[in-house]
Amino acid sequence: MADIRPFRAIRPTPEYVQRVAALPYDVYHREEAAAEAAKDRLSFLNIDRPETQFEPGHDMYAPEVYQKAKEMLWSQVRDGIYRQDETACYYLYELTMDGRPQTGLAACASVDDYIENRIKKHENTRAEKEEDRVRHVDVCEAQTGPIFLTYRAHPVIRELTAQVKQSTPLFDFESSDRIRHRGWKIDDPDQIGRIRQAFAEIQSIYIADGHHRAASAVRVAKLRRETHPGYTGEEEFNRFLAVLFPDEELMIMDYNRVVRDLNGYTPAEFLEHAGKKFEIVRKNEAVRPTEKGTYGMYLDGRWYQLTLKKEYCADDPVEGLDVAALQRELFAPVLGIRDPKTDERIDFVGGIRGMEELERRVDGGWAAAFSVCPVSIAELLDVADAGLLMPPKSTWFEPKLRSGLFIHSIQD
Repeated sequence: MADIRPFRAIRPTPEYVQRVAALPYDVYHREEAAAEAAKDRLSFLNIDRPETQFEPGHDMYAPEVYQKAKEMLWSQVRDGIYRQDETACYYLYELTMDGRPQTGLAACASVDDYIENRIKKHENTRAEKEEDRVRHVDVCEAQTGPIFLTYRAHPVIRELTAQVKQSTPLFDFESSDRIRHRGWKIDDPDQIGRIRQAFAEIQSIYIADGHHRAASAVRVAKLRRETHPGYTGEEEFNRFLAVLFPDEELMIMDYNRVVRDLNGYTPAEFLEHAGKKFEIVRKNEAVRPTEKGTYGMYLDGRWYQLTLKKEYCADDPVEGLDVAALQRELFAPVLGIRDPKTDERIDFVGGIRGMEELERRVDGGWAAAFSVCPVSIAELLDVADAGLLMPPKSTWFEPKLRSGLFIHSIQD
């Protein structure tokens, strides 16, 4: 059973909500973050990336940087930019992209559910990547970026979500990337009880996006448990901020690949090698695959469709993924790219950038680009249920949750 609880959210007041809402901290390089944060002092990116408040050469991991984030957050709470709800509530957060809405429940998930694998993962995390968010959460005494979770749809939650969305939203705005954001508060005790009971009937919750943020929140909880040996489990640090979406509403976008060279082969020789395991058809336009086992390849100014021959397909939850097959049957044996996590000859391009970005990369000097059919939600859940891990850069979720709309205080 999953322990998904209401909480007393710290939220921007209506007049500031659009200015506060910011893309996640990790979508920006340092220079990009500084430029974006400078556009509006109330953008939550200023708090999420506090090194933007210092000179460009300043150590972004210095203690004073995290202290600055804490000062900005709590001063804005004191100034009325944010307010904390008096009672614990659930919240709905709807994002609409290209006319397709998805509605999640903003709530707090259990650290123990994560530790005991009731909240399941499909990616590894690296401690050095977690460290920054561990310090940010610990010093700020607040979780500011929600973890994107999913679950197999439940009829009670579906019904209550539809009911609540008939009421007036807390906020309703369109961000600069043309995503519509709407939110509602659920403070009715009966509805809260029914939602909590419905999640108690769900055996597994899955991390869709935000593995490092989740791991960081858990590490902070463990640190605080060490300093609170008599903790009861009811302290706020035992839970972490999340938005939970039903699997039926989510869409995963393609996560494509570009390679820097052909491992010494000419384009004609590379096509010959690829043809041993793939059926290859020349195309007159960009290929964005929609069927499992098919790929697009942009090589030497031309597009091709590649279809993996049946004898090289796999039934395993991980090896059967299209990204895994491409790595196993082409990148490793022909291009010599053995470890895509570390090999600098490969790079990854989110599907949100379109096929034009793949063409731009190759026309600009990269050797070839490969478009991949998106991983399905069912495949993601199957991998997590099997206790396995996906290859790196397998899933690209859009739209991105905004930070600053819901904040969870873990102050004692």
